[in-house]
Amino acid sequence: MQGYLILQNGMKFKGQCFGDTSMVSGEVVFNTGMTGYEEVLTDPSYYGQIVTMTYPLIGNYGINLEDKESAKPQVKGFIVRERCKTPSNWRSQMALEEFLKENNIIGIEGVDTRAITSILREAGTMRGIVTTKEFTDQEISEMFSNYQEEDFVQKVSTKCIYRISGNGKKIALIDFGVKKSIIESFAKRDAEITVFPHDTKYEDIKGYNPDMIFLSNGPGDPGKMDSVINNIKEMIGKKPITGICLGHQLLALALGGGTGKLKYGHRGCNHPVKDFRTGKIGITSQNHGYYVNNVPENMEVTHVNVNDGTVEGFMHKELPIFSVQFHPEASPGPGDMDYIFDDFMKYAGGENYAVK
Repeated sequence: MQGYLILQNGMKFKGQCFGDTSMVSGEVVFNTGMTGYEEVLTDPSYYGQIVTMTYPLIGNYGINLEDKESAKPQVKGFIVRERCKTPSNWRSQMALEEFLKENNIIGIEGVDTRAITSILREAGTMRGIVTTKEFTDQEISEMFSNYQEEDFVQKVSTKCIYRISGNGKKIALIDFGVKKSIIESFAKRDAEITVFPHDTKYEDIKGYNPDMIFLSNGPGDPGKMDSVINNIKEMIGKKPITGICLGHQLLALALGGGTGKLKYGHRGCNHPVKDFRTGKIGITSQNHGYYVNNVPENMEVTHVNVNDGTVEGFMHKELPIFSVQFHPEASPGPGDMDYIFDDFMKYAGGENYAVK
């Protein structure tokens, strides 16, 4: 079925829609990963976004239902140059189109993803519409002017407390849109993990007497999450705190720092990050549009992005607080930074790695 991607700057791309055929709108972003489209589709940090894959052929190894990062796809729409209709892999359980159709996600193929990526790199991320219908310029203008951003974190966070058994340290994980592989990374280290909703206060956590509080990844603008930031402020100094991605940004704001929006974000599996503690550079998986642009005075930078110099990690100078912007669990991506979870567990074990 013929379809269209319409960008907020007026650019229109014609292609073929697949999966669901309902019109959607959202922020258009791009991901540079050559593989891992299933993890991208199901990563809660992509909630509300229309994702463009820069690799030209997507779907060639199908969908296996084991590599999902959440229960269902989280993207609003999916843009590819070419969709593989006959996947070939021993783990494949269904084709990409079937997966999107079952979950009411619209996809579009046959568009110039290089041109889309170039536009986003030059102009920055922008809103877009994927539709099977043609609209007048006036109708398009009204659709963009009426766009309202949802409370993304509330949509993807757990609604109830649940626990993953373990015999080791007790982790209180606050879910802003946590990836399954993050939970699995703690579970591999025999942690007992209790997952809490995004709006949980310290008063609701302390009765569980955790060894560490972990702030997860998730979607949206951290600067608009005032109530969550206030909750985190109440946790500082009470227990060791660690975090990843959105959790890292929220922690910076709670400690008096600042965040900003990147022009087109970091989304892919090949971002080099230097760990100042070891002097080594690892290739990381990343997915974020916001970043820490003002490091709190009481924090020491531990990691930096080699490409653009943005902050990728910091630790408190006195308290057991440590977080990173990148995704050490990868999924998709290389496992160069998996040791970060060992560092997190040291904090849970009572070791204070604060900079002196």
